[in-house]
Amino acid sequence: MKVVTFGEIMLRLAPPGFQRFTQARRFEATYGGGEANVAVSLANYGEAVEFVTRLPKNDLGEACLRSLRFHGVGTEHILRGGERIGIYFLETGAAQRASKVIYDRAGSSFATLQPGLINWESVFSGADWFHWTGITPAVSQEAAESCHEAIEAARRLGLTVSCDLNYRAKLWKWGRPAGEVMSDLVGLCQVALGNEEDADKIFGIRAAGAEVTAGKVAADQYRFVCEALADRFPSLETISITLRGSHSASHNSWSGVLWQKSNFYAAPTYEILPIVDRVGGGDAFMGGLIHGLRAYPDDPRRALDFAAAAACLKHSISGDFNLASADEVEALMAGDASGRVSR
Repeated sequence: MKVVTFGEIMLRLAPPGFQRFTQARRFEATYGGGEANVAVSLANYGEAVEFVTRLPKNDLGEACLRSLRFHGVGTEHILRGGERIGIYFLETGAAQRASKVIYDRAGSSFATLQPGLINWESVFSGADWFHWTGITPAVSQEAAESCHEAIEAARRLGLTVSCDLNYRAKLWKWGRPAGEVMSDLVGLCQVALGNEEDADKIFGIRAAGAEVTAGKVAADQYRFVCEALADRFPSLETISITLRGSHSASHNSWSGVLWQKSNFYAAPTYEILPIVDRVGGGDAFMGGLIHGLRAYPDDPRRALDFAAAAACLKHSISGDFNLASADEVEALMAGDASGRVSR
């Protein structure tokens, strides 16, 4: 059986190294986006996975397709059409200077995707899992309606549906508030992931005592968040929260928690220093969690630990995609954090 993910993949343009936008004379081009990043992680772990999106029928769209195929992601159901690929510009922070993202995705091929264009019954043939993120309904009303259509089809066909809340304040501009739109969608899911602030920003559910910008994010503070989400959305069977302590742009602590059937688990905490690229860290966690829940269905703690270790390793890899293998993740889970050369 396969996993299907759905969302927008963009061209990522970043100044080399730690240059600022105002210094840049060239940009490094890669591709990435929340649901595509999850798909690449799953392909790395040997999962059969299809990514669904809409790309322009031009050379940039073709290059994006080839990038996905190179990493083992199925592209059979990707639509071609629209005028342009979405772009995001990334300035990588260091020390006490934060990273910056500038979006250029209005009117993209994905943002103008209309409900009814995708044959979801065909897409979900042979699939047992569907994943989306809160970025997708934030892009446009059309994307939100297409996402709702996909989720309803997945539930009707018996798939497990997972979401990453992924709140992006810069994107929720098209009209309806995030909390209203996301309530309709999350209420149809069985698995949900959020970071330290997503539930607060979207649903007003806050972890008492947590100070994200001060790096104070204790696991026990987030049990309440998980339980409050479960009370609000009875369909949710598994809820996970990533815990990032931001000491600086170059030094983060990293962990996560998982709630399942009233049981609560906390992953080990990793100190990540120096960070090579933190973009896609949450997606790496989600990809690891989906794989972990599928590979260890009776061991939620192991699934959580796999997700946390996978995301930790992503911080050492440039680009949006987590290119760590399952063996590398398992080695870190087993305690090998030495970074010694493998000969």
